[in-house]
Amino acid sequence: MTDAILVVNAGSSSLKFALYPETSNPTAALLRGKIAGIGSRCVFSARDGEGRALSPSEGMSVDAGAALDDLIPTLLEWLKNHRGGVNILAAGHRVVHGGRHHTGPARVTEALLDELTTLEPLAPLHQVHNVKAIRAVAAALPGLPQVACFDTSFHRTQDRLAQLFALPRALTDAGIIRYGFHGLSYDYIASTLPHHLGARADGRVIVAHLGNGASMCAMQARRSVATSMGFTALDGLMMGQRCGTIDPGVLLHLLDCLGMTTQEVGHLLYETSGLLGVSGISNDMAILQSSPAVEAREAIELFCYRAAGELAMLAAAIKGLDTIVFTAGIGEHSALVRRLICQQLEWMGVALDTDANERDAVRISSAASSVDVLVIPTDEEIVMAGATHRLTTGVHAPFPSHGASHP
Repeated sequence: MTDAILVVNAGSSSLKFALYPETSNPTAALLRGKIAGIGSRCVFSARDGEGRALSPSEGMSVDAGAALDDLIPTLLEWLKNHRGGVNILAAGHRVVHGGRHHTGPARVTEALLDELTTLEPLAPLHQVHNVKAIRAVAAALPGLPQVACFDTSFHRTQDRLAQLFALPRALTDAGIIRYGFHGLSYDYIASTLPHHLGARADGRVIVAHLGNGASMCAMQARRSVATSMGFTALDGLMMGQRCGTIDPGVLLHLLDCLGMTTQEVGHLLYETSGLLGVSGISNDMAILQSSPAVEAREAIELFCYRAAGELAMLAAAIKGLDTIVFTAGIGEHSALVRRLICQQLEWMGVALDTDANERDAVRISSAASSVDVLVIPTDEEIVMAGATHRLTTGVHAPFPSHGASHP
């Protein structure tokens, strides 16, 4: 039987999981899997530590309409018997919102769960499912140590000014501030930068986490100085289905003049805007890039226009720019998006190596570029696995750097 740390990322329609060896410095997963289509048409898929897909006979059997509460115990039972059996020592969970006081991951207690539940309105697409998964694991494996890993924690290093809205102080004191998200991804990128940049890793870096959810983080000394997302994950960049920054007056107009309800406005902002709304076709960048439709091209160009503008604004927070890092689904795989964004930043000294960009190479800036431009795959799960081991065993070790050595 294999001792392992379980990592869980639960969403409204999918459940991602991974197993890692019992160590504070994990370097690779033993198993990664996903259950998609929760509540409608559940589909299970998984790959072993070598990246090989499990055969259908090895896969987990799931009911088509199973809910998250049902899938968690089924998954745990399947893991217990998978390839000689897995002994789960602890579980780490991605929790999108940790509020203003959590500066790192935390051991799960009933008091913590109650606190996280109060934050559900600030991350309605994620938080309720994150908490539900924790409770489901606790019900199936009573007494199992669990750790909540927050997407907001990485940004608590920001100065007060970077976190403030220009609102009355009473509202600020009540917690209406800029929190920032995608912190687990930024944590991983910060850990691996020395391998790619050497001493320059502590310079002025902007990381573009571009996926269906998208944000940017300006770092110095590999700590968050400013970020594009704010009070909720709606702010900042244009995303797959979210519009990003919008004039608040538009929302008042929708409510007061067009008679929309708050629920309808919420659905508009979270579900039907962004790439999907502008194109009228899809929120999937790959589909839009293959489409001949004028609307698809306009959606892509607006996505890149907004991203370049946000990046230039974040550069002001760190007084210049030494490195850009692209990561996440779009950032790692769309040469077109990277090219369109960087073309708008040529005035900042950004110059791409066209061939390297098309190959999705790690370094895609040309020799003439005064700004390093890198493509680094993110790994939020490995950050969670290491944190879970450290908080449940008391063994503290420096987080490892991953990736290729710096030039």
